[in-house]
Amino acid sequence: MPQDETFLFELYATTRQEELEVWGWPMDMRKSFLEIQFRASRGYDRAFPGADFQIILVDGANAGRMVIDRTQKDLLVVDLALLPQYRNAGIGTALVQEVCSEAATFQKTVRLQVSKGNRARRWYERLGFIPTFETEIHVHMEWRAPVPTLPLSSGGIP
Repeated sequence: MPQDETFLFELYATTRQEELEVWGWPMDMRKSFLEIQFRASRGYDRAFPGADFQIILVDGANAGRMVIDRTQKDLLVVDLALLPQYRNAGIGTALVQEVCSEAATFQKTVRLQVSKGNRARRWYERLGFIPTFETEIHVHMEWRAPVPTLPLSSGGIP
């Protein structure tokens, strides 16, 4: 929605902050770069027309966003981002666990990609995601529900 653009830009900028600090660019150059990159990232609605775009609210305040594309066999986490003050508080973990629970219910795989070098990769691994392949820029990961095992009978084979 157009009224969400200011918030979404602010959120996007926070996700690139560490990277921009390393580059050491002046503030006006950072802002121009972020505006260009933000506009380019807005193509999600064209690339994933059936995706569920959500603004994450915490106590009525905008805290982040999540984009999930549900296909016949997968749930694709297209984007998940939280403002810095909401990170490391269990919110992202709860959101991802909710997506995984939905996937398990419908026997689907959860897929996502994370930029190489992004510390979120370790977080996803702790949540049970495994790397499936890498490109020059991203690591593709997936989560599959554990396969239920049948209990062994105590009386042997009849």
